[in-house]
Amino acid sequence: MTDKIEEKKLDFRRTHFVTSAAKLSQLPPDTGSEIAFIGRSNSGKSSSINTICDQKTLAKTSRTPGRTRLINLFEVAPGKTLVDLPGYGYAAVPEAMKKQWQDSLTQYLQKRKALRGIVITMDIRTPLRDHDRMIIDWSVAANLQALILLTKADKFGVNKRREIMGELKLQLSEFGGNFTVIPFSSLKKVGVDEARTVLNRWFSMFPDLDPQEN
Repeated sequence: MTDKIEEKKLDFRRTHFVTSAAKLSQLPPDTGSEIAFIGRSNSGKSSSINTICDQKTLAKTSRTPGRTRLINLFEVAPGKTLVDLPGYGYAAVPEAMKKQWQDSLTQYLQKRKALRGIVITMDIRTPLRDHDRMIIDWSVAANLQALILLTKADKFGVNKRREIMGELKLQLSEFGGNFTVIPFSSLKKVGVDEARTVLNRWFSMFPDLDPQEN
């Protein structure tokens, strides 16, 4: 018999900024539960965090893609944290700086014990690009839960969204993982409740890590 998970409904509106870090060693102790947002630099990643948390300026956004240069942590409740990771794939910056961002992102994904799941943001008009596939491959290999937000869903009507979702789920079947896909729009508030439900469930699944385990 499987024990029933007791879900405590979190108020994402209480989420607040904790800290920023340029590398793994600068992060807070590796305890509790973290859910990381990751995606191409123009996929609406930071805007998605703001919308889910019902705050306009929690995660910094910009008209210029590639502005998330640090690992940014936001506490939803004690021991429960959302993480905004540096974007990938597109950024009008020098290659050396881009490599530094990618190194910090890779180290976080591979070494952070508190990481419980990832949210991958993809522009609904151009889903599953090369870097997205790499992240999905890694999440399957790491046995990590993955939620895919098809951002900017307001660009299409309901029928077109369903068509794109169907095609994407077919493509995802080749990876062999279990993914949740949600059409999402920060502008029209599409998929917000559904995303909060998934995140709430994930946070409820894991007890906080014992600090002595770190």
